[in-house]
Amino acid sequence: MAHLNWDDIRSILALVQSGSLSKAGARLGLNYTTVARRIQRAEDAIGHPLFERHPDGYVPLPEAHEIARTAERMEQEELSLMRRLAGKQPDLAGPLTFTAPQLLIQSHLAPVLADFTARYSDIDLTVKASYDILDLSRREADLALRISHEPQSALVGRRLCDQRSAFFATPEIAQAASDNPEAPIEWLLFAHQPNVPEIAQAVHPNIRIRARFDDMSTLVAAARAGMGVLRMPLYLGHITDGIVRLPDLPATPYAPVWLLNHRDLQRNPKVVALKETLIPWFRAHRHQFQGGKDVGGEE
Repeated sequence: MAHLNWDDIRSILALVQSGSLSKAGARLGLNYTTVARRIQRAEDAIGHPLFERHPDGYVPLPEAHEIARTAERMEQEELSLMRRLAGKQPDLAGPLTFTAPQLLIQSHLAPVLADFTARYSDIDLTVKASYDILDLSRREADLALRISHEPQSALVGRRLCDQRSAFFATPEIAQAASDNPEAPIEWLLFAHQPNVPEIAQAVHPNIRIRARFDDMSTLVAAARAGMGVLRMPLYLGHITDGIVRLPDLPATPYAPVWLLNHRDLQRNPKVVALKETLIPWFRAHRHQFQGGKDVGGEE
């Protein structure tokens, strides 16, 4: 039997895990034809098929599962080695990947990152503005800023600040709700939210859910267009033009902000430098996330 190279083994693992050439390619950063070529090369080396080909994807045969189990252990060792080596790099230079929610970067963190890149011009910063939970163990990012009640326990984390949220709408809707809390009022929700918070229903008993959205940007746009009331974090609501707080509803707890990295990168100078930029900024601006005396009364 001919030799199986590591690229082919990784392709088998990705295809077993994903079930399709396109998804395996996305995982590996390759096009699907390259994955297909590697799978065929591995099968030629072994001398028989590893997958059944179906119109809706590839179904792994028992030997493909066996190879994948071994490949998974090999991959974890490779990832661990690369993280440890990265953690020992002494220079404030080279690639660094940071991920944070898109709207938080857009609304607050872009100037902070601009300051960081000005001070550390030799660091090649990549920013992934995403709500996806990137895998830090796979080096999809080196440092992650996440809004979460329960960040991953396997990571090294620092709780930057607590948050609160409030209810926002156009000034006309907010004023009408304040003048007559029992009048009908329309509401906007995230797609995964089953219903309007009880604290709002207690004050406004005649709420009608007008629409659900799966993205905060479009949810905010809908509120600004006058479609209804939405709940959003204070840091975002108070800087968004065209909407105001509903004065008769109090602020409510919201998921805190965490800064996370893998323990292998805890002493990496580039990671430390970015953390030392972000931590003081959040310390100085935590009132924007936690609230204070503003519209709607004392929080």
